[in-house]
Amino acid sequence: MKSYYVYILTNRHRSSLHTGFTNDLEWRVHQHKQRYGGVFTSRYHAGALVYHEETSDVHAAIAREKQIKGWSRARKIALIESINPRWADLSSGWP
Repeated sequence: MKSYYVYILTNRHRSSLHTGFTNDLEWRVHQHKQRYGGVFTSRYHAGALVYHEETSDVHAAIAREKQIKGWSRARKIALIESINPRWADLSSGWP
């Protein structure tokens, strides 16, 4: 069974939040950290994974990504802090 992930990245100042969707979270975060993962994350140095959720339904993942992208910054912060109140980089220690 394939897994799909919705994730939120930020930079060290927490000034930008990037919401994305992928079927390979580790590789996608690696791309963002190397700054070849996308224009937004490259420009704002958003490489710290602060939130993610997993589903086996690709359509649910795409809908969830769109839903979160439509939220206010305050609501996204509340979502992040519901599972990661210290804003730790959840990908720290990944290869």
